[in-house]
Amino acid sequence: MSKLKSTWSRVRALAAPLLAPRDISKQVRAERSLGSQQQEGTFYEFRTYSIKPAKMIDFLKLTKDNIHLRTAHSELIGYWSADLGGLNEVFHIWKYDNYSQRSGVRAALAKEKEWQENYISKMLPMLVNQSNEVNYMVPWSKLIKPPKEGVYELVSYQMKPGGPAVWGQAFQRALNSHANVGYCSLIGVFHTEFGLLNKVHALWWYENADSRASGRHIAHNDSRVVAAVRDSAVYLVNHSNKLLIPTPYSPLK
Repeated sequence: MSKLKSTWSRVRALAAPLLAPRDISKQVRAERSLGSQQQEGTFYEFRTYSIKPAKMIDFLKLTKDNIHLRTAHSELIGYWSADLGGLNEVFHIWKYDNYSQRSGVRAALAKEKEWQENYISKMLPMLVNQSNEVNYMVPWSKLIKPPKEGVYELVSYQMKPGGPAVWGQAFQRALNSHANVGYCSLIGVFHTEFGLLNKVHALWWYENADSRASGRHIAHNDSRVVAAVRDSAVYLVNHSNKLLIPTPYSPLK
């Protein structure tokens, strides 16, 4: 055993010079960037439903009448209908403390007669399809509430592999450069844990769609914004967006 320990000590001693201080620093930052959210446990489930065009109004009314049955079990962050970038879609975000809580909620809802009969059985025939993702907030983001009612934009970025430890600082600077122009509020930034991996979502708030258009025109002529976006773009594969309108029962208005 002592011989084995001695051999391992020699291996570590030989390898130490190969790991430069700069690399050690990157490793520490990576551990901090990727570890904190996992240890905390809190995650957000993103759910997107495509609705039959002729049933969109009926679906929204049915949900409005029964959403209280669902929110009795876990926290609803926001519920929106897509206005641009995705027609006849609804998008909602649910918060969970851990996976055990989510499993318990799903099990309880499956047994709740009123929820199943009054909502699920009537809602399912209206659906074309549905999808979900589990997302953590990136370490440098916090969920905030907007200053007043408005519209939202969900921008989804497909990033190169590596996670926030690789693209986090450049991406943060790019988002903050837009926010600093003053025409929008950054509600939260999330990255996927289950779903299409290496995907990041930025949820923005605007007073209205016109303020978004005019604000972005100003931002795109700001050299600081252009430089920050250019630095972040090297980590980007592709991205898409949707303009979202809050429903009357959405906590985020």
